[in-house]
This record gives sequence, C-alpha cells and structure tokens, in this order.
Amino acid sequence: MRSCVTGGVTRLTESGLSMVTWKLLGERPPLSAAEWHEEFQRYQQFPEFKMCELSMRVEFDQPGRLRRVSPAGVSKNQEITLEEFKRIWWMEYAHRMWGRAIGAAFLLPATVFWAKGWLSPPLKKRVLAFGTLIFLQGLMGWYMVKSGLEDRFKEQSDVPRVSQYRLAAHLGLAFVLYTLLLWSGLDLLLPAQTVAITGTAKTAARKFRWLAHSCKGTVFLTAISGAFVAGLDAGLVYNSFPKMADRWIPDDILAFSPALRNVTENPTTVQFDHRVLGTTSLALVTSMWLWSRRLHLPPRAHMAATAAAIMIWTQRTGLQALRQGTKSVSVRVTLLFRGLAQSGTPGRRIT
Repeated sequence: MRSCVTGGVTRLTESGLSMVTWKLLGERPPLSAAEWHEEFQRYQQFPEFKMCELSMRVEFDQPGRLRRVSPAGVSKNQEITLEEFKRIWWMEYAHRMWGRAIGAAFLLPATVFWAKGWLSPPLKKRVLAFGTLIFLQGLMGWYMVKSGLEDRFKEQSDVPRVSQYRLAAHLGLAFVLYTLLLWSGLDLLLPAQTVAITGTAKTAARKFRWLAHSCKGTVFLTAISGAFVAGLDAGLVYNSFPKMADRWIPDDILAFSPALRNVTENPTTVQFDHRVLGTTSLALVTSMWLWSRRLHLPPRAHMAATAAAIMIWTQRTGLQALRQGTKSVSVRVTLLFRGLAQSGTPGRRIT
C-alpha cells in the first residue's frame, strides 16, 4: 500500500523521469558535488529537460470543456536548478528503493522458509508465482519510465510523459500482486467462515458471491482506466459533472480514427469511460451492501461488504469535492487537485 502511495506522490511531483538509468539491485545515490553534477548532466540529455513545458493555463469554450492550453508563459525545463533536480531525484529514488525493499522483505524470509522445509507444495507454488510477479513489477516500472525517455516528442506542444499503456500495465500488475498477497495471507491466517444454508438461501448466497466478484472486476477496470486518465492528462479536458460541457455524451468522443483508438488515446473518451466505470462500481458495491443485509452470511462477509461500501462512498464524496474545488481556480492548483485525486488508487485497492 505504501508503495502505491509513494508512486502517486512521485507522479504528482513529476519526479518519475529524473532518474535516467536503472540497475536491478539498486543505484548508489550521488555523494559528492561532482557526482551530483554528473547525474544532472545525464538528466539534461533527455526530453524532459530539453523540451518546453507549458504553463498549463487553460481556457474553456463552453462550460466544463477545455478549449486550448495557452502557449503564453512558456517556461523552459532548462531553468531547473541543481537543488530542484535533487528534490525530484530523491523522490524517484525513494520510490524505487521502497520497491526493492518490498522484494527483499519477500525474498529473504521465503528463502529461509523454503530451505528449512516449512513450506508445503501448494505454498511453494504461491511463493514462486509471487516472486515472479514482484520481479516483473520492477521490470515493468523501468519499461514504463523508459517510454518517457525516448526521443518521440517532436511538437512544441508535446509534453514528455510515460506511455499510458505501460502506466496501466504497471498499475495493473501492482493490483494483481497486492490482491494475491492479501488473499494468500487471509487464506492462511484467517480462513473463510462457513455457515449451514440450504435451498433458496444457498442459491442466493451463490448469486451474492458472483456479485462480489463482479464488484471486484469493475473496481479493477476503473482503476486501470484511471491510469489512462493520468497518462493522458485526460482529467483536465472536462471539469463538470455529471455532464461533460452540458452534454451527457461529448461530441468529440469518437474524434480519432480508427474508432478503437479513442478508447485508449482520446482524452475525452478516456475520461468518459472512467466516469462510467466509476459510477458503475459505485452502483454495484452499493447494491452488494444492500443485498448483504438481507442474506444469512458469515459475520466477516457482512463486515467486508460494509467496509467496501464505506470506502467507495468516501472516495466518491472526496472526488466530487475535488471537482467542485477545481471549477474556479488556476490550473496550477488544478494540477494539485488532480494529484490528490490520483491518490484514490489506494482507496480502490482497499475496496
């Protein structure tokens, strides 16, 4: 969970592209002025330093719809000082080292337990699977960062950023890993409770279980769509809710060709899909909680349904407050709210 939070802070502070190299076992931080100067020079060879960064002052052509980003007030990334570079470098470094610490916290005990024969054959399979996923998560993190270091940003309006596809894959792997580790831990330490039910009650419980799985899948898809929103800065396109610029379906939702590209590359479509998925998740989790109150379920099942409903409504209320707060503020503050909104990812994991 903390890794998710540090990842969100890294994105909020736009620190992810400050480290332009990657080593499997970790990098030693610069210890002298000369080493810091060398690290800063490496950073200067990549697009985030070379290219212009727009001031992100936006204008709207109708209520809630982005018209353009004004090119006035352009600031050069070349103006970043060494001290400012150190701040974003340390942020990215902390995120990477925390990920490695997670790997070590898993690998070392697993090795000891395996060597002493304390793991059953099924647990050995889990350990191998989890270890592989942790390793792949680290590789995916660097593969994602590498996409923001490539020389593919040509236009003045281009903003160096990581690929939204790789960002979604990195987040998706994190969700899968977190879910599997939580499931395995609960399976061992807190086995599922059982209740004696028959007939129609058994049928209802089975349907409730399918609803719970549907909620889990929809929340996962909502989180992945949120990665595309973050990767494309799609949250800045429309700032009204529930309508988008006084329309339920915006007119530029299929602006790209072929049409399938819109799902992952058109900021309008990406934001629209995220809204629909978020609302669907809210409705499903609420329905699950209401239905759980009418069924004979184990106590922990009732507790889990209630906790899920509390989390999703807390997140929904918080995001609505953020939307209201961004309607009349400068975009620099809007970017802060956007970053806070991205911190909803840990909430989705808890849900």
